[in-house]
Amino acid sequence: MSLGNPSRPLTNSSITPAGKTSSWLRRRFLSPDTVPRPFGYSHVVDAPAGRIVYVSGQVPLDTAGELVGAGDFARQARQVFANLNAALEAAGVGWDDVVKLNFFVTDVSEIAALREIRDEYVNTEHPPASTLVQVAALFRPDVMFEAEAVAIV
Repeated sequence: MSLGNPSRPLTNSSITPAGKTSSWLRRRFLSPDTVPRPFGYSHVVDAPAGRIVYVSGQVPLDTAGELVGAGDFARQARQVFANLNAALEAAGVGWDDVVKLNFFVTDVSEIAALREIRDEYVNTEHPPASTLVQVAALFRPDVMFEAEAVAIV
């Protein structure tokens, strides 16, 4: 099975960030020419299994459990990413370790705002594999966005 055009870079071997583990350096971010070109994500992240961190779906609630950004998708997305960031930090990992993101939105037309905020956190040169799903509703009618992450170190 071909992974695409050899002239198109398929790995992150050209960057070696200081302090990265050998498992990070062995990751391959693949977007083969045999599937549609992705915008802001990788089709495949091939990562050797070391320690795997699963972050449950995060929603736009603050530490007091109060909704942030009622009716405002961008504010809700910022809170969700802040919650993801806090969860990753609690596990001792960072955004460079994230290999998969799953997004659940109640209105897919908000994708531009979501991508803009996401790009403040992820490595845009080697973005994680991602899935976006529009749902009829989330756990509360005023919640517009939920996201979960998988990180490997």
